[in-house]
Amino acid sequence: MSAPSESIRNVVLVGQDGAGKTTLAEAMLHLSGKTSRLGTTSDGKSNLDYDPEEIKRQFTISTSIAPIVHKGVKINLLDTSGSDDFIGDTITALSVAEMALFVVDAVAGPQINTVKLWSIAEGLGIARAVFINHIDREHANYEEALAELTKQFGSRIGAVNLPIGVDKDFKGVVDIISMKAHYFDGGKDRIESIPADLEQACQSSRDQLVDLVAEADDELMEKYLEGEELTQAELENLMHRAVSDKILIPVFVGSALDEQGVELLMTDIVNYFPRPSAHQAFTTPSGDEVHIDAAGEAACFVFKTLSDPFVGRLSFVKLISGSLEPGIELVNSRTNKKDRLTQLLEMCGKENEAIKKSVAGDIIVLPKLTDAKTGDTLSASGKLQLSAMPLPRPLYPVAIEAANQKDEDKLGDFLSKYIETDPCVTLHRDEQTHQTILTTLGEGSVDLILSRLRERSGVEAKLLEVKVPYRETIRRVAEAQGRHKKQTGGAGQFGDCWVRLEPNPGGGYEFLDEVVGGRIPKGLIPAVDKGIRDAMVEGFLTDDPFVDVKAAVYDGSYHSVDSNEMAFKQAGRLAFRAACEKADVYLLEPMANLEVTVTEEYAGTIMGDFSTRRGRVAGMSTDESGRTVVKARVPYKEVITYARDLRSMTRGIGSYALELEGYEEVPGDVSKKLVADYQARREEANK
Repeated sequence: MSAPSESIRNVVLVGQDGAGKTTLAEAMLHLSGKTSRLGTTSDGKSNLDYDPEEIKRQFTISTSIAPIVHKGVKINLLDTSGSDDFIGDTITALSVAEMALFVVDAVAGPQINTVKLWSIAEGLGIARAVFINHIDREHANYEEALAELTKQFGSRIGAVNLPIGVDKDFKGVVDIISMKAHYFDGGKDRIESIPADLEQACQSSRDQLVDLVAEADDELMEKYLEGEELTQAELENLMHRAVSDKILIPVFVGSALDEQGVELLMTDIVNYFPRPSAHQAFTTPSGDEVHIDAAGEAACFVFKTLSDPFVGRLSFVKLISGSLEPGIELVNSRTNKKDRLTQLLEMCGKENEAIKKSVAGDIIVLPKLTDAKTGDTLSASGKLQLSAMPLPRPLYPVAIEAANQKDEDKLGDFLSKYIETDPCVTLHRDEQTHQTILTTLGEGSVDLILSRLRERSGVEAKLLEVKVPYRETIRRVAEAQGRHKKQTGGAGQFGDCWVRLEPNPGGGYEFLDEVVGGRIPKGLIPAVDKGIRDAMVEGFLTDDPFVDVKAAVYDGSYHSVDSNEMAFKQAGRLAFRAACEKADVYLLEPMANLEVTVTEEYAGTIMGDFSTRRGRVAGMSTDESGRTVVKARVPYKEVITYARDLRSMTRGIGSYALELEGYEEVPGDVSKKLVADYQARREEANK
């Protein structure tokens, strides 16, 4: 359907896996008449978790859209993953919605990923609400869940619902705004008076709610403080303003599986949740603000790209301004290429329906765009470009290769296409280690890629340990002769040079010609340089290349017939290796600077762990949210799997940033083991 901007609500469902986000969306789909039955993840018949991998794992991996219509308003529900491994997809959904509805389990309360996602939503400036789900489960405790929400997220938390009973005694929900009890029986919402035993609790909750929302209007606040009661109309008007202005974080309650409290939630979404015009301003790379504008030029932002094996590439877009219709032409600001829109699709899970028009603030899908990627801006003029989304940097690398060498091209093609759909996955070839490195947010993402590879390309891949790009260098000045003489019956080969090596810290490789008196012809000196360069690439202790060496050729001899470039190249190589025997060669390893952010309780664990990784703590501080930031310098080899390890140490609450910077000498015991391992591999290969 096409709805005017102010008749659209974009709501992203976020929270811990298992809290019931998808079930809540499925309940709304069912109650709105969009689906004929309540789909559930547990039986593999969810409309939104339709992907084979989601069915197998029984949790959401990729954001799905569930558009419904309630009381004449279009509600775009974005059902997201609660897993750290797929958090990038969740963040992109948060960036295009006006409201984040956190689904919290009534038994477990707000868990670690809920806290993490809350902080992200707060940073994006998006309004927040909470639905306490599973209130009918054994050991459900509404008061404890609400108290924990207030403790974690502050005093702006305000109940707009109270449950009528909990656990097996749960029967319905009280709407604090209307002060009516709602019972969902046989597919219909039955409204009655509040049970007598709940009247006092409901009045107390209403008073607290009025205290919060009154702040949204100075005049009404003054009236309220002077002891006058707010009218019902005034309260309802304040509710919308307070939620949109983030003065109030409303808390709803119910059971998505039994659909209790869900229709009441849908009505409150329509009445009180922000309109698209309330969306936090988008920004351009130059810092200009861009607001949702129904009257502006046609423009949209690609926040998700999906490659469907049957439909092709699908671009999920948020309309920023103007309107879109089939046949309109848009220009991609990144590529400057034009795309004529053949269709506009409204997606519901994997099902799609063609629509004739969409307006600013809406979320739809555009099929078969030529070269659009996640993060692109499309507009009629091609002049609008929005800033990139604040996505987490992938820090979990694995080396990948095809199990069967003949499938290497297929593997490369698949991975190249995959990274175009997921901005939190990168791919590069390390020319020193000769490995293809796939970097993601975690093991779950890697596992998904391998499954997709098998399913869509029929290719099996294997993962290898990521090789560390060590370097070699020298500690002392050393001189040596390189003499290459070969006689084969015809023209021979003769090259003879003396080379001096010197440490050159931070200076890279330098080559000096100090030959005098024509001991080596000028035309053959570059061959010595090339031979030394080749030997440096081969390494001496291991097969790791040399850095920071100054080499000077200062003497030698030649044969008028048998000397040539090949002979002096070999002589240079031999001289370099002979000099290394005396130059005290040692290994260098890449170093990483880490900033780890954790709650105070884990700071000691993190610092102790760094000492086991040969790391040095460089400092500690506290960020704006009161969390501890530990800075350390650690050998990269020791933190290749840190994404996984940190998650284990902090139960998922820690985060970190990593930058590679510089090389340092490998300690003697570690160096000996690296050299021994290299020699063992060579011996095994030569058998």
